Amino acid sequence: MRSLLIASILASGVLVAGVAQAQDAAELAKAQCGKCHEMDKKKKGPSWKDIAAKNKGKADAQAALAKFTLDPKGDHPEMKATPEQVNTVLKWVLAM
Repeated sequence: MRSLLIASILASGVLVAGVAQAQDAAELAKAQCGKCHEMDKKKKGPSWKDIAAKNKGKADAQAALAKFTLDPKGDHPEMKATPEQVNTVLKWVLAM
């Protein structure tokens, strides 16, 4: 019985941590990328849901999107986000 209680408490902690990380990523996405992207609608760039759908099942999606985002020689504007911030946002977007 005690081990079941401990397992439940640990699982709750993991769930809460996962929710907190998702909230942090959503807030970071809004702060760093919200000028050009939104959840459901296209602005200057595609919506995050469209990005997720377009890259679903692609093993290299996060790396390719990070490279595109951090190396603004193409269409993506230069940004002040760190590589860690970009990857946090991309993990969140690609998990949709």
